[in-house]
Amino acid sequence: MISSLEGKRALITGAAAGLGKATAELFIAQGASVVVTDVDGAGAEALASALGEKAVAVTHDVTVAAEWETAVAAARDAFGGLDVLVNNAGIEIGKPITETGQDEFERLMKINVTGPFLGIKAAVPALVESGGGSIVNMASVAGLGGAPLLGAYCASKGAVVRLTEVAAIELRAAGIRVNAVCPAFIGTAMVDRLVKPFEAAVGLPFGDVVKIKQGRLGTSEEVAEMVAFLASDDAEWTTGAAHVLDGGLVEGLL
Repeated sequence: MISSLEGKRALITGAAAGLGKATAELFIAQGASVVVTDVDGAGAEALASALGEKAVAVTHDVTVAAEWETAVAAARDAFGGLDVLVNNAGIEIGKPITETGQDEFERLMKINVTGPFLGIKAAVPALVESGGGSIVNMASVAGLGGAPLLGAYCASKGAVVRLTEVAAIELRAAGIRVNAVCPAFIGTAMVDRLVKPFEAAVGLPFGDVVKIKQGRLGTSEEVAEMVAFLASDDAEWTTGAAHVLDGGLVEGLL
């Protein structure tokens, strides 16, 4: 069965580019109405304009609780409620732990971990009003194991996976499913920024590393398809899981 989001009302963070943008585009194509949020307000507005009348934009810093209340209120005001939250906003640091500043580490943790935490808290009342729903947290294979240069990022995504598991248990009785998506290297600007640091660290062209470990770069559209499935009613018995999209990276010994 092909998943459908017809009639669903969703809020997607970090939607101005990359995985968030691809997810918003797919949600609209599958019949959802979408609040697209981003700290880049102009980018969010441009996307919402391109997506049409079933999309609205909110300038949104995911580390600020009050801005979460505004984003959820936008879904209620525009669409009458909320059925799906996609906690996608995130940043990366590509440095050894010993070269990562405390301010850098704390900023990354606020965006990547505090953001989803605040999002869950803000969205739950609206999801309960709608009779339940789905929360999808963007984690990473970096949250399932260590990788050089990604100490802070691995720590944050590991926290997202654990947060997902606990939220799934606590919210099950309310009819709210909570899942994480764990992509490997995807063809996005975030991964582009990691190419030079990784090549310097491993002494191989980045393309060779990707080919050896996962066959090829994944696409934003492939990740969006997984998010859409988890948001749909087809995934009604799926909760608390970390769904890996990695071309075999995690499972491979060589």
